[in-house]
Amino acid sequence: MEHHFKALVVRENEGNFSAKVETLPITDLSQNEVLIKVQYSSVNFKDTMSAIGNKGVTQKFPHVPGIDAVGEVITSSNTRFKAGDYVIVTGYDLGMNTWGGFGEYTSVPSAWVVALPKKLSPLEAMCYGTAGLTAGLSVYELVKAGVKPENGKIAVSGATGGVGSLSVAILAKLGYDVLAISGKEQSDFLTKKLGANSVISRQEFVEKYDSKPMSSTEFAGGIDAVGGNILSGILKATKYNGAVTCCGLVASSKVDTSIFPFILRHVKLIGIDSVEQPLEYKEKIWQLLADEWKPDILTEIIKEVSLEELPAALNKVREGNAVGRYVVKHK
Repeated sequence: MEHHFKALVVRENEGNFSAKVETLPITDLSQNEVLIKVQYSSVNFKDTMSAIGNKGVTQKFPHVPGIDAVGEVITSSNTRFKAGDYVIVTGYDLGMNTWGGFGEYTSVPSAWVVALPKKLSPLEAMCYGTAGLTAGLSVYELVKAGVKPENGKIAVSGATGGVGSLSVAILAKLGYDVLAISGKEQSDFLTKKLGANSVISRQEFVEKYDSKPMSSTEFAGGIDAVGGNILSGILKATKYNGAVTCCGLVASSKVDTSIFPFILRHVKLIGIDSVEQPLEYKEKIWQLLADEWKPDILTEIIKEVSLEELPAALNKVREGNAVGRYVVKHK
């Protein structure tokens, strides 16, 4: 095993933060149960926050971000895993205050580790990453709430972002009629690549649904990744017994809604968190993502970047200019 490894290291100097690729001694890693040689990671919005020194995400610097990792177990003091096993780690404290997937190695507690499903390649696992797991949890909750393809349209907001694009692709694979809501001019990507049936701009959507406490029913359900008046618009137009999931706050952390959709139409609003979910639940979703829910275009909606190219990718995601997802490949 190597004695040194490359990583994107965020350092703090008198309140200023810099993110540069460095070579570190492997002894700098914290000593946890499972040491993993990381093959791929992926870029999430939370990583962009950690890389600019957001103390709400990361308190301790120097730090190696990357809330997702897939790779090979090098050593494990827990018998659940042995050297040579391929595993996925997402969420918990990875990439927050525990050094994450933007390094060629990571050391984590075994309670964070999921075996890579047989039908999923390491690359495919990081095409999903936390965004895909969140999308999977969202779709799972809609299915569990009884929302079927024949019930009608599903609205998906933030549709060119990580969670949104993967939600659209999974729903399309399962035969749902998807209306993609996006602030970007990307209708070909959304319809021809991801499989959305129709597209509406964020502005158009807000104008259509903002004025009244209730709208005519248009959606069997929704997956919202942005919050604010987009989420309230989806709720207003959801049919009787429908369900809407929410997992993000790109537009706003507030939602301005009356209680009418809930008490007159029995609409359910379901919160989604992929970080602290019990391991068994994560394993269940990963198995679905590996098999019958896997979109055929999964590896086509990502761009692979090296560690050296990573800072530019982080900027793009932070500024909201990314389409699809970036996957970080370690040599």
